[in-house]
Amino acid sequence: MINTSLNLKGVKFALAAAAVSGFAVFLNSFGVKLWQSSSGYTTAKNIVAALFLAALLVVLHKLPELKRHTGKTWGKLALIGFIGGSVPFLLFFKSLTLMSPVEAAFIHKTLFIWVALLAYPFLKERIGAIQFLAFGILLGGVFMLGAPPAGGSNWTFGAGFWLALCATVLWAIENIIAKIILKEVSASVVGAARMGFGALFLLLYLASTGSVSALFHSTLAQAGWALATGVVLFGYVALWYRALALAPASVVASVLVIAAPITSLLQALFITHTLAWSALGAALLIVLGIAVFLYGFIRSLRSARSYDNTPDNASAH
Repeated sequence: MINTSLNLKGVKFALAAAAVSGFAVFLNSFGVKLWQSSSGYTTAKNIVAALFLAALLVVLHKLPELKRHTGKTWGKLALIGFIGGSVPFLLFFKSLTLMSPVEAAFIHKTLFIWVALLAYPFLKERIGAIQFLAFGILLGGVFMLGAPPAGGSNWTFGAGFWLALCATVLWAIENIIAKIILKEVSASVVGAARMGFGALFLLLYLASTGSVSALFHSTLAQAGWALATGVVLFGYVALWYRALALAPASVVASVLVIAAPITSLLQALFITHTLAWSALGAALLIVLGIAVFLYGFIRSLRSARSYDNTPDNASAH
């Protein structure tokens, strides 16, 4: 039976995660440039996020749950840490050293396309005509906001582009795997495992490349940025996994698109000090696209609920 209230609660968590994400991409563009090694910076802030998520498990009294999971379940959680909590971070934050945060945000916000493509065959999430229309609106808004020449520069589709794209596809795959695992594991545990295993894999990467010293030769300013962005990452992961546990993956990924105009607005306020009309129009288009998508989603929820409540279907239950 469809639980409309829980799905809508998931949408609210997704909106909160989107707000944090928009701020995080902008903030990380500064933090990563203070470190000589983007992988060292990524590892440092991810360790911070992992520690906060582990503390959250204690606060929520989730430690007893850890003992109930089988080795197979822990293997799935480790896979999430590898696919979602380590490799794509290395790729994406390296891309931030090679391109602007707006361009990187544009690529990352195509996540909803990749998630939708994977959600149908693997999660059986159906997308109606209204949602397809919303996808078109969203894609148009995202393109206007960050793609060349609206992004303020002509892209060469170099290393930064491909690194960000690979990271985005990996995060899309993570969405699908996480959605499956969330059926048996709580969101807080999956989030902590994602960042915990991810931090472990990142440390192993630094060790294999002889770069562990990058973590210990940081200045006070570098450490401060790693701490701040790590806390922001903690907030994003906690909110995002909670949203993913309650609402369909395609819905959560689509709502996250609103982070792109947030990054663009912060860029305009603090860096360029100008906001182009095209950027404003793109932001409005993205808001419209999300509104249309949620309208179609809520409509499908009500339709499914009405079907569940019909006498014939109710007797089948």
